[in-house]
Amino acid sequence: MTRLLPLLVTAALTLSACAVAPPTVPAAPTTTQLAQTSPMAAAKKIWRPKPGLTWQIQYAGKLAATQANVVNLDGVETSKAQVTKLHAQGKKVICYFNAGGYENWRADRKKFPKSVLGKPLDGWPGERWLDIRKAKKLLPIMKKRMDQCKAKGFDAVDPDNMDGYQTATGFPLKSKHALTYLKALSKAAHQRGLAIGLKNATDLIGKAKGLVEFAVNEECLEYDECSAYLPLLKAGKAVFHVEYTGSIDDICKQVPAGFATVRKHPQLDAWEQHC
Repeated sequence: MTRLLPLLVTAALTLSACAVAPPTVPAAPTTTQLAQTSPMAAAKKIWRPKPGLTWQIQYAGKLAATQANVVNLDGVETSKAQVTKLHAQGKKVICYFNAGGYENWRADRKKFPKSVLGKPLDGWPGERWLDIRKAKKLLPIMKKRMDQCKAKGFDAVDPDNMDGYQTATGFPLKSKHALTYLKALSKAAHQRGLAIGLKNATDLIGKAKGLVEFAVNEECLEYDECSAYLPLLKAGKAVFHVEYTGSIDDICKQVPAGFATVRKHPQLDAWEQHC
């Protein structure tokens, strides 16, 4: 995280034998074809969370039961069976992946060319910033990750570290580069029928409002930036918000009405407190 941490079912028809030849059943679409579903068809399936939900975010420890409506989980560490179980409980599930940073423990780490690897993320061993200006090199990797999210049944994606332009990455990144990258990620997510959120990067909210279905924010109270999300709330889009310090009572008194707020340990284990 930038601050803390952070089927298609094919129906089969059984026809009784008769003189008339049965109709030809089209072959099931391939994974690639599924990812290239027409924008109109995919848009109808995309989850669009509204303000007022509750959420849980957990990346460490054994997955625990939660009363939250929405659960944000690591896309690699979470199994399809776990997503299916959460769906059976009536919950929506968000797939986390690192879009703006490299992690040296991921299975696809060798797919990143050295030219896109920047400075280490401060406080996060094994992570390095990515040169998001080189989207042509990064997007094939990120699309594969979204394919994995889709195959496991996730409802949405949460691409992390979109705000590298705010720190020393080793590259001359600007907010316009992050916006261009987000547009490409949004298009790829929507082609797969997945909702997508904006993680932190409050500078992008105005121009990104039409690209995302929700936002994920870390510590907007700590950084005095919660009001930046009011345009999203006004547009009827959920803001999933987490704070790592302070009492839950004080937090809940300060956050804007409509926020989905949770108090968490920095390591993002199962512990949670809600407004």
